[in-house]
Amino acid sequence: MSSCLNFTFIFTLCLLSSCFSSSASLHNATDENVTLRPQHAIHKLKLIREHLQKINKPAVKTIQSPDGDTIDCVPSHHQPAFDHPLLQGQRPMDPPEMPKGYSQENESHEDFQLWSLTGESCPEGTIPIRRTTEQDMLRASSVRRFGRKIRRVRRDSSSNGHEHAVGYVSGSQYYGAKASVNVWTPRVSSQYEFSLSQIWVIAGSFADDLNTIEAGWQVSPELYGDTNPRFFTYWTSDAYQATGCYNLLCSGFIQTNNRIAIGAAISPVSSYKGGQFDISLLIWKDPKHGHWWLQFGSGTLVGYWPVSLFTHLMEHGNMVQFGGEIVNTKPGGSHTSTQMGSGHFAGEGFGKASYFRNLEMVDWDNTLIPTSNLRVLADHPNCYDIRGGVNRVWGNYFYYGGPGKNSKCP
Repeated sequence: MSSCLNFTFIFTLCLLSSCFSSSASLHNATDENVTLRPQHAIHKLKLIREHLQKINKPAVKTIQSPDGDTIDCVPSHHQPAFDHPLLQGQRPMDPPEMPKGYSQENESHEDFQLWSLTGESCPEGTIPIRRTTEQDMLRASSVRRFGRKIRRVRRDSSSNGHEHAVGYVSGSQYYGAKASVNVWTPRVSSQYEFSLSQIWVIAGSFADDLNTIEAGWQVSPELYGDTNPRFFTYWTSDAYQATGCYNLLCSGFIQTNNRIAIGAAISPVSSYKGGQFDISLLIWKDPKHGHWWLQFGSGTLVGYWPVSLFTHLMEHGNMVQFGGEIVNTKPGGSHTSTQMGSGHFAGEGFGKASYFRNLEMVDWDNTLIPTSNLRVLADHPNCYDIRGGVNRVWGNYFYYGGPGKNSKCP
């Protein structure tokens, strides 16, 4: 019975936690073929420019990235987070106590983004923010919901267009999670599809009170206008209804690092039968103040989600999930060829299939412990699959992903 409940729990999360709905995307695609009335177009552009003024803060320095991004160095106390009514007038917190058992050995370095490879950096006291453009917002299915996930309203996971291959734990109290996530550039077949790999820390039910904290990498042409894998964060405290957003596209997440731009492209990436690159991510709850912190690589704090943003996550999570997700718009009536992970099935193994390794949890005593009772689930295994394992070097790990459309996934 508990197994059935866990599977229902996971599938409901899959329904809720997806980036952009295919129905909204199809509606948007139709709109592109319709000439907007001049008054409508003018009003929409006015709304876009008003929103851009809110999220694009005045910069003390601007850096041009090789991939076309503009990175603004914004004073940390002027970042979008402090527009939030609960956070106004505050300043970023000092670094928290690290979880016991954390080791910096064999961690990846922080120069992992294209913009930072120029040698430019943001001054102390500022944070780098990827500038949002009018084109970014015009691609979105809704100006009002720009930068937010679309709440899932359908209950049939086989027809909502979102497909997953995940490992998860549930049934206990979780105060954080850690994993190293293999980075690739999966092919995404349509502007209205995406491919992502991430960690979720989850609390609450799957009604209107779902709380999630999320971080990983994603390829999303709709959100970013290209097919580069990008480092991202997300949060919600009401099941993706009115709260939360990606990255710094609304007030909420407080960034403390002046070398990492959330939403910027990752470099290098892995190659088939070639070099492998992964990013180490740690999310944990500061036992002193209760905030949920995010760390990248070897001791590089990115920032934190203030505990005041949440209801159920004020205490702890009741599920942690790791893995991949894609959206399938069924072009031409057949399955999409959008790839998950490397675009190859789990059985191909290292250097060919994408992986999560060294999966760990943070317990009530702020101690990192190996993940136990990890379950794996692929909801369309002929299109994307997953295989878990344990060894002395990688601890708990899994390979996952796939090509999408193939002879067994028509």
